[in-house]
Amino acid sequence: MERILIVTNFQKVKKHKKTGLYVLLIYILMQISGRWLLLPFHALVQKITGLSPEQAAPITQGWYIALSFAIALILSLILTSRDKDFWNIYQGKKETIPLTIVWGIIGFFLVFFGQMIGAVIEMTVFGIEGGSQNTADIVALAKGAPIAILAIVVFGPILEEFVFRRVIFGSLVQTTNFWIAAIVSAIFFALIHFDFSHILLYTICGLIFAFLYHKTKRIWTSIIAHIMLNGFVTLIQFYAEPLQKFLEELEKMQ
Repeated sequence: MERILIVTNFQKVKKHKKTGLYVLLIYILMQISGRWLLLPFHALVQKITGLSPEQAAPITQGWYIALSFAIALILSLILTSRDKDFWNIYQGKKETIPLTIVWGIIGFFLVFFGQMIGAVIEMTVFGIEGGSQNTADIVALAKGAPIAILAIVVFGPILEEFVFRRVIFGSLVQTTNFWIAAIVSAIFFALIHFDFSHILLYTICGLIFAFLYHKTKRIWTSIIAHIMLNGFVTLIQFYAEPLQKFLEELEKMQ
């Protein structure tokens, strides 16, 4: 009986590893797919819309980001739904749904203040100015093709939590400890954004997201915090100019 149990557990672990590997491969393929598919997709958008190459470029990139993230997320959901124990990496009781939501909201504020501290360190220690060019470029695409907002605020955060928190952090935390797993997964999370001047900020985010997942034993905690963060940043970027004008007018009135 004991031997059967050991064999069964081994088969489950092996299945989890395969599921995690497939999710990781889907994410990597999505990231590099633009090298082969973006130009043909650009030509298709030009043909459909009748726009010039320059006019079609932001629409093409925005729609491509939205579609590629959506497809990768759907494939990942199909894979993980077929592996019922994929999310059961922790022993013990998971946090309740209401407290999971509460911790997700708390996590947003933790990440927000963590980024503020990171920004101060970057400016005072490394002389790095605030503002992320990577974020600005992505939001600029969203302005050209609003469909990209779905990828930025919804599809991207969910998929990234699957990959960096469950696959990378979740695999490591079972064989090492929280800090090693969190630091490694956070560094990979930072590197994939290709914004190396602000790597500290992304690493801080990754560490806090890992803490939220570890604390509640539910991936939805870090997903909620991640969605709220990206939504907040996108909102600020979209309305930065009108807000600046409003403050200037208010200053003149005073």
